[in-house]
Amino acid sequence: MRRRERPVLLVASSGGHLLQLLTLRDAWVGLPTVFVSNRKEDARSQLIGERAYFLPGPYPRSIRSLFVNVGAALRLISRERPSTIVTTGSSIAVPFAWVGRLFGARVVYVESFTRIESVSLSCRLIRPVADRVYVQWPELLALLPDARFAGAVAAVE
Repeated sequence: MRRRERPVLLVASSGGHLLQLLTLRDAWVGLPTVFVSNRKEDARSQLIGERAYFLPGPYPRSIRSLFVNVGAALRLISRERPSTIVTTGSSIAVPFAWVGRLFGARVVYVESFTRIESVSLSCRLIRPVADRVYVQWPELLALLPDARFAGAVAAVE
């Protein structure tokens, strides 16, 4: 019997964070994936046809929400056993990054395109467990010297 290939878990809050994550699609072509986002209509419509879990919220900076999402992360990650977690943030991503690391997953964080001169709270909370952090502006490397700049995934129109 062939073992199931471990998926890449793609985690982002609904809205702009999810849109930025979706612009990275070429990075996981051909790999099994599972998405995690908020139970919002925009997220559901953007993830039609994808394996996806939808969580309540977003409730940024809510302790209650944090505990609910830690529980969801524990259940989902123990079931899916992802090899890697890729996230563009926001609050929904923090528990998934930490729990994923506990289960041995690699964690890749992509800082928001909107962050040019300051580091987001999500980045500060995920960075200790991240294998790799990417920024979308070279100016942010001054604040995150261990991060990498490989260009922007979102363009201003």
